[in-house]
Amino acid sequence: MPRSLTAARVRVPAEHESDWLSVAAQLAALLEQRGQHLWVFRSESDPELWLEFSESGDRPEHRSVAAATPEVAELERRLRELAIYDADASLLWTEVPLPKDR
Repeated sequence: MPRSLTAARVRVPAEHESDWLSVAAQLAALLEQRGQHLWVFRSESDPELWLEFSESGDRPEHRSVAAATPEVAELERRLRELAIYDADASLLWTEVPLPKDR
């Protein structure tokens, strides 16, 4: 099963940054239990602009399409209350293996 990834641009107002990072950390811990990962990166030129990456590993369900537990759903809802996610935040990307050198 190929890995899946979402990459979202997120605008986090400075006054919500601490809370947003806390909620993201809680979500990352829950996802880790499911073999998934969540990373966040901040723009060097715009401190309120972030990239959020979520990877499924080799499991068939991804955070963006899997039936979320109530706890995960609540954390997802809270993230979207604290920040503005680009409209394409739910785009799902699937890994394509590169051909091996011959």
